[in-house]
Amino acid sequence: MQVTSLQVEAHVPTITRFEEIEAWQSARQLTQRIYALSSQGAFARDFGLRDQMRRASVSVMSNIAEGFESRTQGLFVEFLGRAKGSAGKLRAQLYAGLDAGYIEQALFHELTQLAELCSRQIARFMQYLSNAGAERRLREEYTEYQLPDAD
Repeated sequence: MQVTSLQVEAHVPTITRFEEIEAWQSARQLTQRIYALSSQGAFARDFGLRDQMRRASVSVMSNIAEGFESRTQGLFVEFLGRAKGSAGKLRAQLYAGLDAGYIEQALFHELTQLAELCSRQIARFMQYLSNAGAERRLREEYTEYQLPDAD
C-alpha cells in the first residue's frame, strides 16, 4: 500500500494575534483618546476619575488580549465578557466627566460612540465564538494528512 500526502489549506480567516482583533484595535484607539483627554486641565488633577477612566479603557484592551492568549475558548469568551463590562463602565464614567465639566458635549458623544462600538464588536465576537465551536478558534495554515492510495 502506497501512502499519498495531501495538504488541506484552511479557508476560514484566522486571527493569529490579538492585535488583529477589530475590537482590540477600537479599544486601543479609545484608550489613546482617554489618556489624551485626561491629561489636560482640571481633568488631569481629578486623580480619582482620571485613573478610573484610564483603568477602564486599558481593561478593555487587556481583557481581549488576555482572553485570546489563554488559548481556551471558554476563558476567551469569559475575558471578552469582562472587556465588554469595562466598556460599559467607561461609558458611565464618561457621563461623570461630562457632568463635572471636563468633557464637552461633542467629544462626549464621540467617545461614547467609540465605547459603544467596542462593546458591539466584542458582543459580536463573543457570539461568533459561541456559534463557531472550538475547532474554528485556532487553526493551522495547513495540515498534512497521510492517505492510503486507492489501488
